[in-house]
Amino acid sequence: MNKLITFGAPVAVLGAGAIAFALLHATKPEPEKKTEPLRPLTVYVEDVHRTDLDLTVKTAGEVRPRTEVDLVAQVAGRVVEVSTEFTEGGLVKADVPLIRIEDVDYRLALSQARVRLAEAELGLKKAEADADVARKQLRNAAAASDLALKRPQIAEAEARLAAARADMEQAELNLSRTAISLPFYGRISETEVNIGEFVTPGTRLGRAFSTGAVEIRLPLDDAQLASLGLPIGYVAGGEPGLDVSLSAVVAGKEQFWKGHLVRLDASVDPATRMIFGSARVDSPYESNLSQEGMPLAVGLFVNAEIVGRRVENANVIPREALRAGDKVYVVNSSGKLEIRDVEVTHSSESEAIIATGVEPGEKVVVSSVRNPIDGMALEAMRYTIDESAVADRRAPRSQGG
Repeated sequence: MNKLITFGAPVAVLGAGAIAFALLHATKPEPEKKTEPLRPLTVYVEDVHRTDLDLTVKTAGEVRPRTEVDLVAQVAGRVVEVSTEFTEGGLVKADVPLIRIEDVDYRLALSQARVRLAEAELGLKKAEADADVARKQLRNAAAASDLALKRPQIAEAEARLAAARADMEQAELNLSRTAISLPFYGRISETEVNIGEFVTPGTRLGRAFSTGAVEIRLPLDDAQLASLGLPIGYVAGGEPGLDVSLSAVVAGKEQFWKGHLVRLDASVDPATRMIFGSARVDSPYESNLSQEGMPLAVGLFVNAEIVGRRVENANVIPREALRAGDKVYVVNSSGKLEIRDVEVTHSSESEAIIATGVEPGEKVVVSSVRNPIDGMALEAMRYTIDESAVADRRAPRSQGG
């Protein structure tokens, strides 16, 4: 009996505990369930705005002289004089001799040509006098020949006179060619001869360019050509052409110049598939200097910004809002993401013009969105924007300059 009590008591306690646990588990209250909504992703946005603005095209090119020539000897002789300005970078003045070739032989040739001309003139007068005498003597002859009337002799004398005049003009021309000058103001870029050297016709003496105007060849792709609104083969003619702002870092400072787009090539470059335009800057070494007084030097590589056609009522968004594949992320009125395909009219480093896909006042996302899904919840925030800077950037540019 004692053994039964000893082993039965623990079993009874365990059974009672199990029954109590089962009763407590069955009668426990249900826990309160909480369902928290997903937190929206915070993004930066800007509004689509409608405005009128001038399209701008950015490109770059090298400054080239509009007029550049080789100085070449046209007569033979020894160089007896060289101007102090006949050096690289030297100043060229119009019709001022840079090089002189020994002219003694050419002066002698001119004197001899003058003697021959005088003899020819005398010969013609004699032939005319003889013809006058013959005409009087044969005035009653029925059929006097031309030879009897001295007509061939007059023709020969006239031909000799014409040849003598041509010889004298040639002698004068050769003498003038001993002084080598240029018909424009400019600069010397190369020199290849010095005093004492003997030159022959065709000898290259140096190279010079005019400082009256320079040109910059600017490559343009098809989208840039569309932004300019100009046809292939365009020529400004009597108009100044589109405004072009040029810039480059010279002497440690960014320098700025103004020019005009004067023409577009009439063909596409087969190597690059680009159209090249030419911007012209007049008087780059004298009056049309930069704000620091720096000339637009030949050989300088410059950045160019061309003011193109004007677009009315354009839908403009920040460039950061335009995604790959011409897509835009829009936060709708419900705070949801809409991924839209848009048609881009023009884009620059700061903004893009959208033809279709967005409307003024809509919010476009300008910050990055990882794994975007149409309809995902977004919380829109705005950057602090300097409105005056935006207004300055979009203001119409003045013509000229």
